[in-house]
Amino acid sequence: MVAKFDLTDDSVVVIVGSGAGGGTLAHELGKKQVNCVVLEAGKHFTQADFENDEWNMFGKISWLDKRLSAGEWSHTKLNPHLPAWMVKGVGGTTIHWAGVSLRFQPHEFKARTTYGEKAGLNLMDWPIDYDELAPFYDQAEKRLGVGGTTASGLARLPENNHYKVIAAGARKIGYTQIGRPLAINSAEYDDRPQCQQIGFCLQGCVIGAKWSTLYTDVPRAIDTGYVELRSEATVLRIEHDKTGRPNAVVYVDAAGNQQRQSARVVCVAGNSIESPRLLLNSESSMYPDGLANSSGQVGRNYLCHSMAFGFAIHQKPVHMYRGNAAAAIISDEARNDPSRGFTGGYHIEGLSFGLPFVSAFMKPGEWGRDVASAVDKYDHMSSVAIVGEDEASESNAVTLHGTEKDQNGLPIPVVTKTFTDNDNALARHGFKQWTALSEAMGAERVIEMPITPAAHNMGTNRMSERPRDGVVNKWGQSHDIKNLFISDGSQFTSSGSPNPTLTIVALAVRQAGYIADSMRRGEI
Repeated sequence: MVAKFDLTDDSVVVIVGSGAGGGTLAHELGKKQVNCVVLEAGKHFTQADFENDEWNMFGKISWLDKRLSAGEWSHTKLNPHLPAWMVKGVGGTTIHWAGVSLRFQPHEFKARTTYGEKAGLNLMDWPIDYDELAPFYDQAEKRLGVGGTTASGLARLPENNHYKVIAAGARKIGYTQIGRPLAINSAEYDDRPQCQQIGFCLQGCVIGAKWSTLYTDVPRAIDTGYVELRSEATVLRIEHDKTGRPNAVVYVDAAGNQQRQSARVVCVAGNSIESPRLLLNSESSMYPDGLANSSGQVGRNYLCHSMAFGFAIHQKPVHMYRGNAAAAIISDEARNDPSRGFTGGYHIEGLSFGLPFVSAFMKPGEWGRDVASAVDKYDHMSSVAIVGEDEASESNAVTLHGTEKDQNGLPIPVVTKTFTDNDNALARHGFKQWTALSEAMGAERVIEMPITPAAHNMGTNRMSERPRDGVVNKWGQSHDIKNLFISDGSQFTSSGSPNPTLTIVALAVRQAGYIADSMRRGEI
């Protein structure tokens, strides 16, 4: 039986968002027989809506509501209205992600202890460590079907030509930690088919071999009979009673009507831009600076990884677009080694772009022989993303615009980001190593591309041991308000070097147990 809850039902957990955090949380709570209403701002796409077409899918699924870029990162000039690349739809950005599933290293949970105090920055240790999260990483790897892990038992995906070229270059310059931990089935697994190497992973997997909450956790949550999904439900604010306890979520439905869903618990999983925006827009006379913001940290410490992108043009064809979007993942540089001139580390991640994106993003706004001659050798290209640890700073933040409003009359978000000297040194080192790797394979030309809109959005509602230092505790529970939780990557205290999705899922599984137990004991 499909659950259907009354708007006045104050027994439900309201989950805002249905991506890696919200979708996983809903499924876990549903299995524990906890009543939930999931509010998703985007449409409920199906795999029939996916097209193997980069531009059409970008326009169809991307979150294109107006936002502003600010700060000294390149997006302020190149992408002033698109600081982040994320999906607006059921399943969230798990529709778009490449499937890279890496664990945080133990030292990455201890940024302040490992890297020390740095002037002008806000480095801090997580209130949990690797050992505490390790069993939940096991569960996440099994859930996602991450190839090459003991938890899933799945083999790694076959090596396409793009993988082989990058891996061979890596070995030539002495790298040994070369893997492919992807949440894409190398064999039929968990009622999902084997990958068919179609190659349009970032546009939505048309067969469902790649893990996404759209066709795994969300429908399974609904099937428990305890979870109701409402798509095209844009949340405006969280309301509270006279004691300050959140008791309702106000949203605009698909017909444009304003609705008010009562709630026992509210879990916010709208990504690191929309989640702090919602808390800030939920200000009241009791909470004049926004919900859960007694520390002043809501929206602060925005993280998106220190990144660089590059292409190499080889002497012979590579055909990088054949097979999975993600190729070889090189982890040798993920260690912390300050002798390199920076703290923290990075992964070198093979990532193919289609010809339209290469043409648009390689040299934005430029044309002529330099660009045309590179595009003409598209079939000879390999491509990579350098993904590295990003330093936390209060000045990097999501704030509300002072005058400009969205279609619902709410202030639009402003995403301010300036990379630190350490961030920039890390990215330069990564591109230098990519160049050496490519030249070791005889590459004729290596081209650095400006960073694309941020896909790894973290921070802004960070975990902390002390309430004055962050927004939530080790369970993602607001320091200020017991029945308010953050369930997405905005709770990250530091970015680490890994792609964030696996950690978001592990935290959501862990959080679900805490919420269910706390509700059972009457604590929330």
